[in-house]
Amino acid sequence: MVDTSSIREHMPVVGSDGGHVGTVDHLEDRRIKLTRTDPDAQGKHHYIHIDSIAAVENGEVRLNRTEAEAKDEWATAD
Repeated sequence: MVDTSSIREHMPVVGSDGGHVGTVDHLEDRRIKLTRTDPDAQGKHHYIHIDSIAAVENGEVRLNRTEAEAKDEWATAD
């Protein structure tokens, strides 16, 4: 289990392949809410479950799935 207390607003979120997934808005329950202003967000908030986090290191959230897998799985909200 990853310590989510080190996740901060505006941290980049990257896939296991190093691909950009989004930018942290904040933690909401057991999910990361991503900013809707990120170029990949298409104006919507996206959510990634914290079970997808492999590590929080070097100022970024690294996932245990690739960029494409994460984007296939993310939930959206307007």
